[in-house]
Amino acid sequence: MASKTSRDVLSRGLGVLRQAIREQPRIFAVAVVGSVLFGGMIIVSARVVGSVIGEVALPSIERGEVGSGTLALAAAALFGISVLRVAGIFGRRLGAGYMQYRLQASYRRRVTRRYLELPLSWHHRNSTGTLLSNANSDVEAAWYPIAPLPFAVGTLVMLVGAIVSLFATDWALALVGLAVFPALFALNVVYSRRMAPRQARAQRLRAEVSGIAHESFDGALVVKTMGREAQETARFAGRAGELRDSLIAVGRLRGVFDPLLETLPSLGTLAVLVVGAFRLRQGAISVTELVSVAFLFTVLAFPVRAIGWVLAELPRSVAGWDRVRRVLDATGEMPYGQRVLDSASSGPATLTFSDVHYSYPPAEAHPPGAQVLGEVGFTVPSGRTVALVGPTGAGKSTIASLAVRLVDPDSGAVCLDGVDVRELTSASLAGTVALVAQVPFIFDDTVRANIALDRPGVDDEVVWAALRLAEADGFVAALPDGLDTMVGERGTSLSGGQRQRLTLARALAGRPRLLVLDDATSAVDPRVEAAILAGLRSSTAEAGVPAASILVVAYRRATIALADEVIYVEQGRVVARGTHSELLATVPGYVDLVTAYEQAEVERAQESSYGDEVAPLPSGLEIEVDR
Repeated sequence: MASKTSRDVLSRGLGVLRQAIREQPRIFAVAVVGSVLFGGMIIVSARVVGSVIGEVALPSIERGEVGSGTLALAAAALFGISVLRVAGIFGRRLGAGYMQYRLQASYRRRVTRRYLELPLSWHHRNSTGTLLSNANSDVEAAWYPIAPLPFAVGTLVMLVGAIVSLFATDWALALVGLAVFPALFALNVVYSRRMAPRQARAQRLRAEVSGIAHESFDGALVVKTMGREAQETARFAGRAGELRDSLIAVGRLRGVFDPLLETLPSLGTLAVLVVGAFRLRQGAISVTELVSVAFLFTVLAFPVRAIGWVLAELPRSVAGWDRVRRVLDATGEMPYGQRVLDSASSGPATLTFSDVHYSYPPAEAHPPGAQVLGEVGFTVPSGRTVALVGPTGAGKSTIASLAVRLVDPDSGAVCLDGVDVRELTSASLAGTVALVAQVPFIFDDTVRANIALDRPGVDDEVVWAALRLAEADGFVAALPDGLDTMVGERGTSLSGGQRQRLTLARALAGRPRLLVLDDATSAVDPRVEAAILAGLRSSTAEAGVPAASILVVAYRRATIALADEVIYVEQGRVVARGTHSELLATVPGYVDLVTAYEQAEVERAQESSYGDEVAPLPSGLEIEVDR
């Protein structure tokens, strides 16, 4: 079984190398030419060194004098060979490095592009740490053998040349070479087989360590407030310790095999000297030939190890390649259509849900195949505001995701201005509708960059107009550097409400015709939230941001009351629709929900008020408090 697995790793590893050569054939050819030149010069240098010693040095010693012309010729030959070897090394290393880094850059782009093409359901099944590992360490591991690959190919050519040279010199010395060279290759194969499971485990643990680290850092607030620092440190230390042990096992195996790979050519050199001395006494070979063969075995030790380097890295390459291909071969992307909406002259968009059904994918459903939405149908008319209200788990966020096509319905249609969103181009959809999510995301950049996102036409005038509509212009103007203020990673220098208003301004700056707010102002003061929604309802092109239709997932009574229509959903179905006052009069479940939300808001306000009070003053002292 182990032998079968090793053969499989070798076969798949060679397949990865073939893929690399197919993608970068010219660069690989340059690197191989440099390597072959280097290998050829090693064989030639062995012949030249043998000739220098046998035909120049020994005769000079016997005569007691050195011929300057002959010595100069020998020095020139050795110098010329050295120059060509340097040229070969330069071409080999430059080509190999260029090829390796181009492949890594190309596949990093492919992986990240694939991330953006795959639906949210796929991302939900894969941790952020795993995705980071796929795009970084797995891509590096997949192409790690590329660096020594041209050297190994040149070495194989050199070995063939060396065997031919040995047979041309003496059959007995050639037999020594035939014994040593296959032994070196066999040792490299055994090395690769032993290394395969260790490298695969180390690569898997790298991803797990990355995932735990990212999760701990991303959840730093929870970790610290819950006093879980020691436990998280221990969890990370445990997996990091496993990775350490795995890498030590890799190093230990390498420590065993590297000396063996170094020793075999030395043993070959010793065998050549023993056999060569015997053949020299028989007169079968000359001193020049013996020195050439011995020198050849001596200098072959380092190049032959290049084959071992490639074979040793193949298991790691296969492990990384498998993880990269898992991303590139993942299915479920949502292809876009070819239709384009005229966003310049159509005004606010009309959103229509027509008998929409949606279920979580089997891998995510609890229980499998559980339906989230069923027979959902409603319309957000052009220029109107519709509030989506319902208890937790009713499907409100799923409806918001369908509206902006983060997911597609199982059946039914979601249409913008009568066109199925699946028929629209990516640019047309992004230019028509904008989603402001419940959890705001802020880039570690300036306020301006977070809002503009380098979109054409979004200048400072548009940015300030969007900030005014989002009720964020006041606090942004008060920041130390205004629009140029760095807000920190995830906007850590801002409050929750400020982050939400910046993300709202970001959406507004794109001039959407439909704005979808998924509880996007939950951290904002109710009065500010009411001002924002009132401003959105009355915004005009003169204000710098055109008016838009609004679908808002709402909880607060004041927010709901501003909507032209309220859609009440329960268990993934539209139960009732109408104005806020109509639903209060006719739908008991709606009344209970809104009342519960309102009571929760009152309790939170009271808790905040209690937290702001000071200790009672001594009797007789009074203070006027500005409420």
